[in-house]
Amino acid sequence: MSKETKSLPMVALRGLTVLPGMVRHFDVSREKSLAAINEAVEGDQKIFLTAQRDIEVADPSGADVYQVGCIATIRQIVKLPKKISRVLISGEERAAINCIEFEEPYLRANVTVIPDTDRQEETAGADQGLGKEAMLRGLRDVFREYAAKEPKVSKEIGSQIEGMEDLRELVDLVAANVPFSWEDAQELLEEEDLTSRYELLIYKLVKEIQILNVKEEIQIKVKERVDKNQREYILREELKLIREELGDDTMLSDADEFQQAADALEAPEEVKEKLNKEIKRFRNTVNSPAETGVIRTYIETLLEMPWDKMCEEHKDIAYASQVLEEDHYGLEKVKERVLEFLAVRALTKKGDTPILCLVGPPGTGKTSIARSLARALKKPYVRISLGGVRDEAEIRGHRRTYVGAMPGRIANGLKAAGVKNPLMLLDEIDKVSNDYKGDTFSALLEVLDSEQNCKFRDHYLEVPIDLSEVLFITTANTLQTIPRPLLDRMEVIEVSSYTENEKMHIAMEHLIPKQLDKHGLTADQLTISKKALWKMARNYTKEAGVRQLERKIGDICRKTAKEILEGKKKAVHITERNLASYLGKELFIYQMANESDEVGIVRGLAWTSVGGDTLQIEVNVMPGEGEILLTGQMGDVMKESARTGISYIRSVSKKHRIAEDFFKEHDVHIHIPEGAVPKDGPSAGITMATAMFSAITGRKVRSDVAMTGEITLRGRVLPIGGLKEKLLAAKSAGIKTVLVPKENEPDVEEISSEITRGLEIVFVSQMEEVLKLALVKRRGSHDH
Repeated sequence: MSKETKSLPMVALRGLTVLPGMVRHFDVSREKSLAAINEAVEGDQKIFLTAQRDIEVADPSGADVYQVGCIATIRQIVKLPKKISRVLISGEERAAINCIEFEEPYLRANVTVIPDTDRQEETAGADQGLGKEAMLRGLRDVFREYAAKEPKVSKEIGSQIEGMEDLRELVDLVAANVPFSWEDAQELLEEEDLTSRYELLIYKLVKEIQILNVKEEIQIKVKERVDKNQREYILREELKLIREELGDDTMLSDADEFQQAADALEAPEEVKEKLNKEIKRFRNTVNSPAETGVIRTYIETLLEMPWDKMCEEHKDIAYASQVLEEDHYGLEKVKERVLEFLAVRALTKKGDTPILCLVGPPGTGKTSIARSLARALKKPYVRISLGGVRDEAEIRGHRRTYVGAMPGRIANGLKAAGVKNPLMLLDEIDKVSNDYKGDTFSALLEVLDSEQNCKFRDHYLEVPIDLSEVLFITTANTLQTIPRPLLDRMEVIEVSSYTENEKMHIAMEHLIPKQLDKHGLTADQLTISKKALWKMARNYTKEAGVRQLERKIGDICRKTAKEILEGKKKAVHITERNLASYLGKELFIYQMANESDEVGIVRGLAWTSVGGDTLQIEVNVMPGEGEILLTGQMGDVMKESARTGISYIRSVSKKHRIAEDFFKEHDVHIHIPEGAVPKDGPSAGITMATAMFSAITGRKVRSDVAMTGEITLRGRVLPIGGLKEKLLAAKSAGIKTVLVPKENEPDVEEISSEITRGLEIVFVSQMEEVLKLALVKRRGSHDH
């Protein structure tokens, strides 16, 4: 019998063997393969498919493929992106390659169709029929067992197999629908004898069933290990019960330990009830690790809080006074207020705990005062920095429903102190900010209100905390950013700028010893004269406090340490003369009073964040059209003061014999030097008015006079703030006479004589008085 040969386009498949009866799709991207597919589609849809021996070969030839493959019919082609085609085929007949007819532009092979043979056909007819039936039943049984364990096999294939009576078709159908590897499928494809192919298929199916059995056993073991935790819990509970029966209670559970701690805790009844309730919940959630951890943390936090634990009140006023004097020079108001608080506590045994707010420029010792107070009162000291805090939960705590919830800073501060009556410093309260997470200032209202803070509620703790015993000290650089309701609850004590004399004392008594110790030097190795300290305070620093001065002393200490180690000197003595060799050139030169009286130049006084300063205001009058020019980076308030001043001068022009058309024919230019520095504030009104009046009338202004105050349209002089710093600046500039608003007279009385000594302070209430005192009198003239 002659075998049928065919000439067909050929595609070499990577990692895939197609069997007769198999319907599946594969992707084609190689140009040769695409060309072969196209050629087959244009013909009779027939194509020869064979597997590559090595899937890594990119351009296979006849030697790179298996000789036995499958003739298939192309059913569908789908074009995909990136020049890829998805081809759907159905396998039909086995075939072997005779030769490769050509390899370009695609592979074309001459193949011979392999007919099925069966060695059992040689047996007798009756026996042959029994053998076929046995083989059919055996394959069905094995496939049923496989299908029961492998969910990938569809039910339709199972029902289709049950009705098949042809052994060859059954073998091909089972082989095509079991997910064998492509190597196993190639073995089945190359087997020509039906009986041998049947035996090979049965062997491979049984092998797959064994693999599935092993996989199932592994899954069962994994499940057993997952259930181990539950089993251990049951065993622990049994062990606990056995111990209780035997009376062996040496190993207490966590819940029992918590219960013992709760029973021993000194706390209000409400707290105890909450604790007992949570411990009960803890006992009932042992098998839920996530919930157990949350409850455990909450119980531990409640147990650590100092509910009724207090430190002993120290009421020795003499000791407190001694500590405050040791740690700080000056600051009389603060010291006096604290000693008053102690006196009240000593007499009444209780007394309201005040909430003090220390307000002043940076570096004036506000934070260190709080630390000294804690030492003087022998109280635990807790510092809470509020700078930049914008989340209300930072103060009140997070609610326990949130992941990672914790108490607020106030509750944590109490926990850290360990007592309910510590000294708690709320630092930088003016730098608290708000955002969408809540109003932090409003949260502080409850903390700092003596009427409310006895029942302060932290969102995390959920039970009231008594803050009435806490001595709260707050610090701020300015009161402008603190809301009025919060400010109303605090007793404000101003910590003002230090005088140069105070800076000298602070440097000698505190800063120099501190820096010597920090840099490993002794008092014999480095000495600094008073004149050198004076010059450092005046010409190397410009501040209200002493931070920069301390840094400059630190600079000298470092350079001294280097010189001593290099062996250049054994000891260093800093004087006014050699100061520049250690600190470099002078950084600040005070603008001293003018040597002579001039027209249109007046010395004003200003308050800055680093203390006081003098402000020279210059005015020129020139021909023009009545414009007022303002330069020197003035703010809106100063511009309004200038316009008010010119309006006042125009209103009294007839009295002072100023020509009626003067303001129509002249421009007035007001300038404040240092144009790069922004200036604003309501205290330069009379200064600008005096300078404009001097320039318009041509009368000179006394060079030894400085002034501060706001002006109204009718010439009244209004009060100002920051008087102490302004008087310090005037004294430093060599001013003899200072004009101050009449309403500021009480402020002057509170300023120490050290500052006012040598200054003639004149109180004024009307602009006429200012002009009379500031302008140089004309010869032979009489002031009305």
